[in-house]
Amino acid sequence: MSKRASKSRAEDFVEFLNASPTPFHAVQSAKSRLDGAGFKQIKERDPWSSALQPGGKYYLTRNASTIVAFAIGSAWKPGNPVGMVGAHTDSPCLRIKPVSKRSGDGFLQIAVETYGGGMWHTWFDRDLGVAGRVMVKGKDGVMEQKLVRISRPICRIPNLAVHFGGSVPFEFNKEAQLFPIAGLVSAELNRTGKTAEDTKKAEAEAEKSASFQPLQTPTQRHHPYLIDLIAGEAGVAADDVLDFELVLYDTQPAAIGGLNNEFVFSARLDNLGMTYCAVEGIIQSLSSPSALKNDSTIRLIACFDHEEIGSTSAQGADSSMLPHIVRRLSCLPSSTSPGSSASDKSYDRVSASEDNSTAYEETLAKSFLVSADMAHSVNPNYSGKYEPSHRPEMNAGTVIKINANVRYATNSPGIVLLQECAKRAKPAAYQAPGSKSKEEGAGVPLQLFVVKNDSPCGSTIGPMLSAKLGARTIDVGNPQLAMHSIRETCGSYDVEHGVNLFDSFFEHYGELEEKVIVD
Repeated sequence: MSKRASKSRAEDFVEFLNASPTPFHAVQSAKSRLDGAGFKQIKERDPWSSALQPGGKYYLTRNASTIVAFAIGSAWKPGNPVGMVGAHTDSPCLRIKPVSKRSGDGFLQIAVETYGGGMWHTWFDRDLGVAGRVMVKGKDGVMEQKLVRISRPICRIPNLAVHFGGSVPFEFNKEAQLFPIAGLVSAELNRTGKTAEDTKKAEAEAEKSASFQPLQTPTQRHHPYLIDLIAGEAGVAADDVLDFELVLYDTQPAAIGGLNNEFVFSARLDNLGMTYCAVEGIIQSLSSPSALKNDSTIRLIACFDHEEIGSTSAQGADSSMLPHIVRRLSCLPSSTSPGSSASDKSYDRVSASEDNSTAYEETLAKSFLVSADMAHSVNPNYSGKYEPSHRPEMNAGTVIKINANVRYATNSPGIVLLQECAKRAKPAAYQAPGSKSKEEGAGVPLQLFVVKNDSPCGSTIGPMLSAKLGARTIDVGNPQLAMHSIRETCGSYDVEHGVNLFDSFFEHYGELEEKVIVD
C-alpha cells in the first residue's frame, strides 16, 4: 500500500494545503500528483491532433497558475461528450506592491495590495510569510520563473491596542493601516553598517554608473534584505532577481482538529478544497488500468486562477481558454487501434460528417460541467442568517448550490444527474461519527443550499462558463465556515465525499448523459 493510500483523505488534503500557499504552488502540487498518475504535460502552442491519443492522459498550464487535465476514453469519437469539473486555485490575499519599500517610526514596512474580498481584519496579528513567482536571469540571456516560499514569519500586521480604541470588529484604512511590519530600521543598520543616508547615496552612485534601466531595480523598489531572502530561496544572486509576484500568507500550517478529528483548520480552503477534490477525483477515476477501455467520453478538470476577482484574465474562467481547449478536443480523431470496438453503441451517436464541422457543437450539447467552489456550512452562532430548510452541515456531504437568479447555474436536470452519480459513488472509507452510509452500503450524501431572500448571494465560475460554452452545468461545493477569513474550517470527512463524487461523475457520465435528456 502506498503512503498516500494508507492515509485518510483529510490527511492527504492537509499536505496539499501546506504545499500550496499561492496559485502557482497549487498548480505545482497538482502537476506533481498528475505526473505520479501517469499524465503527460502538453502545451497549448503545439499541435494536438497527432500527439493526443484515445486512452491517453494529459495536462497543460497557463501562466503557471491555471491547470487543465484530461483523459481521453479509448472509445472516443469526434463530437462525443466531455465530463468536466471546474474549480479555482486563488484565494483572497495580500500581494506585495511593485514598490513596497516603506518605513515609519523606526519600523521597516512592506506595502501590500488587497486581492479579492478578504476578511482583512483576520489578517492582523498573524505570522506572515512570503511566497509566489520570481522572474530571474538564467543562462544565455534566458529569463525564467522560479517559485519561492519563505516559510518563516517575516512580517506581521499589528492590531491597535484596546487602550487606544482598538476593538473587533474595527474600522481601519486598507491603504494606510494595512502595512505589515517586517523589521526595525536599527536592526537593518546593524546588519549592513549603513545609515539610510548611506544607502541612498550608494544607490544614487550605482544608478549613475549602471547601464540604462527603464525601471528602478528590485533592490531600489523593495527592501534589499527582502530581495536577499527571495534570491536565496530561488537559488540565484540578488542581482539576478528581475521582478516578482509575491503574496503574504499565514505560516501556521493546516491541521486536522476537533474532539474527534472532524475538522480541517486552514487558510485557502476556498477554493483549494475543491481543487484538491477535482485533481484527486480524476486521478481516482483512472486508478483501474481498464478505466478508459470502453469509455467514449473525455474526463476533464479545469482549475482556474482569478476567480476571486471576477475571472476576467487570460487564465481566468471568463477567458477563451476552456472553450478553445474543448474545441480542439472535440475534433480529435477516434482510435484506430485493434482494441477499439466499432460495434460500441456510443459510436452510433457520432455525427456522420467526415469533416467534423459540427463536432464542437455536438460535443458541447452532450457535455456537462460541475462547477466546484466551496459552500457555506451553517454557523451555530449565527443560525438566523440561514434559510431554515437549507442549512448545510459539515461532514454530511457535498452541497448543491441553487439560486433563482442564476448566481449559481444549477437546474433540476443537473440535480437529477448528480444524484445518480452520488448513488453510484464509492462510500467513504472514513466515516464521520454517527454516519450510517457505510453500513447501508450507500454512495455519498448530498445537501441543498439557497440563501435567504434578504441576503446577498455570491457567485462562481459556473454561470459564466455555462453561458460561454452552452453546456449543462451544476454548482456544488463542500461546506465550510468563515469563508474568506485567513483561517477557515471545513469537515475532514467531506474531503473524501467530494473526491468520490467526482470519481463517480467521471466514471458514469457517459452512461448517464443518454438518460437525462432535456431538449
